[in-house]
Amino acid sequence: MRDVAAHAQAPRGSLQHYFPGGKEQLVNEAVDWGGRYAGGSIDRFLAALPQPSPSGLFAAMVSQWTDEFRTDGFGAGCPVAAATVDSAHSVESTRAAAAAAFAGWRRPITSALTQMGVPAPRAESLATLMVSALEGAVLIARSEQDVRALTTVTRELGPLLDGAVTS
Repeated sequence: MRDVAAHAQAPRGSLQHYFPGGKEQLVNEAVDWGGRYAGGSIDRFLAALPQPSPSGLFAAMVSQWTDEFRTDGFGAGCPVAAATVDSAHSVESTRAAAAAAFAGWRRPITSALTQMGVPAPRAESLATLMVSALEGAVLIARSEQDVRALTTVTRELGPLLDGAVTS
């Protein structure tokens, strides 16, 4: 909490005002924000694609991280994954917030895949695969300080994702 107050250049007491639930509330709100940001970015990615495709959507999702790591280094990561790893086993509200954030991210992906011609049950499974592969690749990239895992999942999953289109 001290680090957050220092980073915000705010008096420490102001955190108690805005986050009366302390660290747990702060973490849960960060997780909620992360899930809303990730879910909201799907429409932005689709709008930037000249010809939307499942592989193109996934490549856009991954490139956001690849670009960030290449320009800013490997210090950042997904707040939802971080909270899940750090707190979900011991803090029920954080586990629930992380589950809701991941679901809120998967829903617009599922919808986009369905609109691209992927059957609904398969779209839901592929949305889970896409999020899981991206989150895993982000962790590997950070640990290796290399974007190779991100470029690999993009290359390897692309054909599988596009192969699910039936119409």
